[in-house]
Amino acid sequence: MSRTVHCSRLKQDLPGLPAPPFPGTRGEEIFQTVSAQAWADWQEQQTMLINEKRLNLRDKQARTWLNAQRDRFLAGEAIEQAEGYIAPE
Repeated sequence: MSRTVHCSRLKQDLPGLPAPPFPGTRGEEIFQTVSAQAWADWQEQQTMLINEKRLNLRDKQARTWLNAQRDRFLAGEAIEQAEGYIAPE
């Protein structure tokens, strides 16, 4: 049986992640407050940002920027988009 969380992004009770997405305090916080669906949505968004903005994740600035975008996304806030990106309706 899956556990349920009140998702900080989707603002409803949904199935949670099976385990924290990464170690540490922030990973545990995401585990407790983000649904599996919102995390899957973030992973798609993250892939697009990495590819379209050509981020080098060995660069600390790129990782810091991407982590800030993740936190904004999971909080339900707007994030930066790739130039020319048109969101599906």
